[in-house]
Amino acid sequence: MPENIAPDTPFLTVPEVVELLGATPGRIHRLIEDHQLAAVRIDGVVKVPAEFVQHDHPLPPLRGTLLVLLDAGFANDEAVSWLLAHNEELGERPVDALRSGRKSAVRRATQGLAF
Repeated sequence: MPENIAPDTPFLTVPEVVELLGATPGRIHRLIEDHQLAAVRIDGVVKVPAEFVQHDHPLPPLRGTLLVLLDAGFANDEAVSWLLAHNEELGERPVDALRSGRKSAVRRATQGLAF
């Protein structure tokens, strides 16, 4: 499991995301490749944090935030960890802020993160 991710964080396997979104496995992998979803390998299995899906769709502001983090030099696992870890500036986890509509606050919190 990537660093800073709480062990009780719910994850979905690709087949579970396929069922939830009513899509094909290929479509889910494309969503991951296009950064509309993010996934990590846990014990060799590709898993998507359940909180990255909202109302049977990828969390809308996730893609832009992932791209900002990746452009700042984060590896995919590091970006997922950052989104799921408590952030002092936000006072909550970035994914929670995104889910509550605080995309601008999350993007501000990403400024200055470049490696």
